[in-house]
Order: sequence, then structure tokens, then C-alpha cells
Amino acid sequence: MHKVTEGVYFIQGQDEFIPDSHVYVIGKPGTGDLSVIDAGLMGKGRYKIDSILKEGIELSNIKRVIMTHTHLDHIGCLAEIMKEIPHAELWVHKSEAEPLEQGEEKNVWGMDMFQSMCQTQYGIKPGAFKFRVDRMLEGGETLNIGDMAWEVLHIPGHSQRSIGLYYRPEKILIPGDVVYADYAIGRFDLHGASGAQHKESLLSLAELDVDILLPGHNRIVENVQPGYILETAKQWEPYLT
Repeated sequence: MHKVTEGVYFIQGQDEFIPDSHVYVIGKPGTGDLSVIDAGLMGKGRYKIDSILKEGIELSNIKRVIMTHTHLDHIGCLAEIMKEIPHAELWVHKSEAEPLEQGEEKNVWGMDMFQSMCQTQYGIKPGAFKFRVDRMLEGGETLNIGDMAWEVLHIPGHSQRSIGLYYRPEKILIPGDVVYADYAIGRFDLHGASGAQHKESLLSLAELDVDILLPGHNRIVENVQPGYILETAKQWEPYLT
């Protein structure tokens, strides 16, 4: 686990057959009020829990898991992580939380072909991604987590109702899969996705001052170049219709 700054830690995903999302831990350790952001791929929960413990963080201090969105590579090992921290709450955007509670998995799989492939590859049974959600987010909230105020951003497009988190004092953005390093963005051809919405989300993120970019995959970026997200939006604009 890599310490990005005081109160922000990075656990790099371990890709294999399909990508494994990064996990972030936010909140200043001395407060005993920390959050895990996203979970990752099936079978990847143990090393993420071990990374937290190795940093000297007690699992009792993890109070919640917040999902940027509910695609398989982000939610696949959520059950593994929640088994280790059963006291933790689960926070998800309302429009993706309700299907989770009902056992509707279209958002998780993204497309039927992907569902069949992964169920065969990993031996996943129907109903594996039914969860009770403790708090349904909508965007616009400010979450006071571990002596840090994180703004919830509603940034759909890559998924039905993706969210991001922004820490204004240090200009830290956790955008899920909406924007990556190297002028890359997440897919916009899956269930509930929308190229047009993805463009609008990029443009809304471009209005923020971002110094540290902590995406769901690929490399993290410190000292982000001014105008980077806007330039990314411009490069992708012809495809985001």
C-alpha cells in the first residue's frame, strides 16, 4: 500500500484474465474513521486486506466501503472484503444500489457475453452480487470522513450512475473509471453507459482544480497538468455521442 498523502492510501490492482481495480483508503488514521473506495476483482480481497494491515491500520477503523460504480472489476471481491470487515457499511449511488439490493446484475456484468464468459471462468453463480446498501448516494453530498471533507460527484457515462470523490483542500480526485492517465477514459458501450453522458461528466470534472488523479486503473498521477481533463474530453469528443 502506497501513502499518497496524509489520509489517502493507494492499493494497486493486480490484473489477470480481466483488470482488477485499484483500491483507495481515505481518512486520517488517528481518527479511527476510514473508508475503502472500491473493492476489485474476484479473489483479490485477501491481498488488499493484508495491504491495509501491513500499513498498521486496524480493520476496526474501516467504517465503510464506498463504490464508485458496480462493474465486476470493482465489485467482484466485495463479499471477500466485507467478510473481513463485517461491521463496515456499504455506500453506493442510489441508481446502482437499488439493483444490488434486488439481485439485478446487469450493471455488474455490463454485457451478456461478458457475463457468460466470467461465470464460466470464475465459477460465479447467479445471485453472487446481491448486497444490502446502508447509504444511497446521489451526488452533491459532502462526506466527513476521518477529518477530511470529500465531495461526492455524480459522473455517469461509464456506468449508469458512477460517482467520484473530490478532496478540495489538496485537489485530489478519485474518478472511478471516468478518466485515467495518458488521455484515456473508461468504456462507454456497456449496460447503462452513455457516450454523451460520459462527455458531460468529463466536462464537469474539467472545471475542478486537480493536482492528484487517482483513477480506477492504470497509473496514478501526481502534479496533474492544468487542463488535462478538458484536453482528454476534447480528444474523445468525436466518439462520445
